[in-house]
Amino acid sequence: MNTAVRIYDESHISQFVNARAGETRLWQNISFLQCEHDYAASLKDAAQFGIRYVLLGIPEDIGPRANCGLGGAALGWQAFLQRFLNQPNNQFLGGDKILLLGEVNIEEIQAASCELSNQDTEQLDRLRQLCSEVDKQVISALTPIFAAGLEPIIIGGGHNNAYGILQAYHVATQQAACAINFDPHADFRACEGRHSGNGFNYAYQAGSLSSYHVIGLHEHKNNQTILEQLGKAGFGFSSYQAIKTRRTLSLPEALDKALAQLPHHAPLGVELDVDAIIEMPASALTYQGFTCDDAEYFVYRLAQHPNTKYVHLCEAAPAQHPLGERTGLAHCGQVLTSLANAYISTRHT
Repeated sequence: MNTAVRIYDESHISQFVNARAGETRLWQNISFLQCEHDYAASLKDAAQFGIRYVLLGIPEDIGPRANCGLGGAALGWQAFLQRFLNQPNNQFLGGDKILLLGEVNIEEIQAASCELSNQDTEQLDRLRQLCSEVDKQVISALTPIFAAGLEPIIIGGGHNNAYGILQAYHVATQQAACAINFDPHADFRACEGRHSGNGFNYAYQAGSLSSYHVIGLHEHKNNQTILEQLGKAGFGFSSYQAIKTRRTLSLPEALDKALAQLPHHAPLGVELDVDAIIEMPASALTYQGFTCDDAEYFVYRLAQHPNTKYVHLCEAAPAQHPLGERTGLAHCGQVLTSLANAYISTRHT
């Protein structure tokens, strides 16, 4: 058994789902992992039986807090489950190729972080140490998924987890991956201890990130050192201001540019920080951003790429909604579900 994953069965989702006479809902048609003994072998068996997509949650907010930001991202996974599982199973979206695996087992790490303040230097250092512990669990959970040839849909937590995802792919395949990130922040801060602002830099330094492009980078939310480090690494961006303010570049053109720069046959990771979406309850809520349908289009376009290997939807923080957590859960659940749907329905055609 792999202790990095809390594997679900129907009892784990009973609080989130409901039924209706005369229709089949998605939760009634998806699969759970039959894992009596070996985790990696069970995933390979699932792939043999026709599973293609693996839903995996990361219920943590250590990374954003270790980046001197706000908490709340631990609830993104719950928000997603409440909405996604109760959709109708129909000709447009079916659950027959979807495995609801469960969540990365980080409950103890998250609990150890709860009383730590990122305003205290020593406690901030401790948060960054705990973020490194999350990395280990994420890598251990995801490596067998990639090794089985399955496509994970990773929901929740901070953008710190991009590092663990890319490392897991590298360990499983001995290949470095490319990533295209829909995000106002490059998340390429200095390697000063792990947090949500430097996952891609850590992955680059470790050799698991070969090419990187940011769509919607905000010209006024990234310091000069970040921009210089991106350029030194040979990575690029299409800014929010170019797309939305100056209108010198459309979103489809920005995606054309990013995709044209990908090395031939290179594996691709789809990265989306929901704080790119206007008024989204997130670790960094913004009133200046892209719409939800822009984000759906981003996922749709990248899901069309034949070498796409995963999608990572992060930073949703329901408690940051101005009207409170309950409204935030509904808001985040709807948006995360629409993005996951865009990925699955596009890959499935």
